[in-house]
Amino acid sequence: MNTNSKIAVLGMIALSFVFSGKVTAQMMKEKTVMVGGALMYPSKNIIENALNSKDHKTLVAAVKAAGLVETLQGAGPFTVLAPTDAAFAKLPKGTVETLVKPENKEMLTKILTYHVLAGKYSAKDIWAAVKSGKGKSMMKTVEGEELTFWTKGKDLYVQDAKGNSAKVTIADVNQSNGVIHVIDTVLMP
Repeated sequence: MNTNSKIAVLGMIALSFVFSGKVTAQMMKEKTVMVGGALMYPSKNIIENALNSKDHKTLVAAVKAAGLVETLQGAGPFTVLAPTDAAFAKLPKGTVETLVKPENKEMLTKILTYHVLAGKYSAKDIWAAVKSGKGKSMMKTVEGEELTFWTKGKDLYVQDAKGNSAKVTIADVNQSNGVIHVIDTVLMP
């Protein structure tokens, strides 16, 4: 290899370190939250982050089956109540497998959009709404029906139309197009 080639290769290596250093430095400045063994970056959208969570594989598969990926990559903002794989495992055996079939896309979409609020609501925002609502706050979902938020001690809960309650286990996972609150139970409209 001649001297010019060596200099060119060294220059390319140096640039790659500089570029990766800037990317790493930018990501280090972000206030990340660990979800499912992966850091969630506020500069990434809901789908980009959810794909990295080991605890949300079922949710990601369901979102894909319902054709909602593009929507949740959109500008939003959205507040997503994200059930974990363990939450989906609590459903009766065969429920998830049935819901992701193409013929059940409408029902799956209804259930998933029931987990989404239009707008960005931090845990602090929801707590304030619960406080001003004297212990409860009703919030309309993208699906069209309401969820009821309430608190117990230092914990935030959400109740669905069927009376099932989910605990928010990880709050305020900020995204470029909204916020995710991880929940321990699948909500049903």
